[in-house]
Amino acid sequence: MTTLDTRAVVTGRPARGGRRALRRYVPEKRRSWLLTVLLWLCALYFILPLWWLMVASTKDTSALFATFGLWFAPEFSLWDNLVELFTVRGGLFARWMLNTVVYAVVSAVGATLLSAMAGYAFAKYEFPGRRALFSVTLGAVMIPVTALALPTYLLFARAGLTDTPWAIIIPSLVSPFGVYLMRVYAADSIPDSLIEAARVDGAGEFRIFWQVGLRLLGPGLVTVFLFSLVGTWNNYFLPLIMLNTSELYPITVGLAQLQAAASAGGGSQAVFSTVITGSFVSILPLVIAFLFLQRYWQSGLGTGGVKG
Repeated sequence: MTTLDTRAVVTGRPARGGRRALRRYVPEKRRSWLLTVLLWLCALYFILPLWWLMVASTKDTSALFATFGLWFAPEFSLWDNLVELFTVRGGLFARWMLNTVVYAVVSAVGATLLSAMAGYAFAKYEFPGRRALFSVTLGAVMIPVTALALPTYLLFARAGLTDTPWAIIIPSLVSPFGVYLMRVYAADSIPDSLIEAARVDGAGEFRIFWQVGLRLLGPGLVTVFLFSLVGTWNNYFLPLIMLNTSELYPITVGLAQLQAAASAGGGSQAVFSTVITGSFVSILPLVIAFLFLQRYWQSGLGTGGVKG
C-alpha cells in the first residue's frame, strides 16, 4: 500500500512571474562602516564624560591638573575626596542629597499617578472636549520648562510657597509627556471587555482603575516614573529661582553654589576635586535606578513608539 505525500516540494529557487525574488540575509553585506563609525562616535560622546568624571573623582586637586584626564593618577584619592565632600560646610552635602531624593521621588510618584489617571481617562472614557484637551496636552509637550519658570515663580510667590519644598515638588507633578505615554499605553493594554466585565460585577470606576487598570500599566508606569525622576533630579533652573535657603537646595544648585562661593573667595582650585566627586556621587543613584528598571523602561518606550 502506497501513501500520498501531500507536503509541498521546496525547490530552493524563488518563484517567478510577478513575485519578488527572496533575498537571503547576509549580515556581512548589511553592515555599513559609516553607520558603525557614527554609532561608535555617539557611544564615545556619551561614555567619555562619565569615564572622565569617574577618573577625576579619584584624583586630588594637584593631580587633577597635572595628569592625563582620561586615566588614573599614581595616587588614589577617592576616599579623601569623599571625606572632604561629606564634611565640607558641616556636612551640607548629605542634606542636599536627602533633599534631592525627597524632591525627585515624591515628584516622580505623584507625576506617575496623575499621568496614569489622566491617560486612562483619555483612553477609556468618552466626554465632551476630550480631543481638544488631549491636543492641548500634546501642545504642552513642546513648551520648554524654562519658559514657564518665571510665571511659575510669580504664581508661587503670590501664594507664599517660594523657598519651600512645595515650590519644587508641585510644578514637577505635571508631566504632559507622561499623560501622552500613558494614554497610548492604556488604549491597547487594557481591554474594554475587561472593564465591562468589572462593571457587570459591580465594581466602581475608581476601583476598576486602581485594581484592574494599574496592574496592566506596569511598564508604562515605570517609564513615566523614570522620566520624572531623572527630570526632577537634574532640574537646576527651577530650584535656583525658587529657593533661597541653602539647607533646602538640591544637589544641582548646592554644588553650583559651592563652586561659586569658592571662586568668589579665590579658592576655586581648592574645591575642584570636591565638586567633581560630588557630581560623581550624585549620578550613582540614577545609574542604579536605570539598571534596576531598564527592562520596564525599554518595554514602555517600545510600546509607546509602536502604538502611538
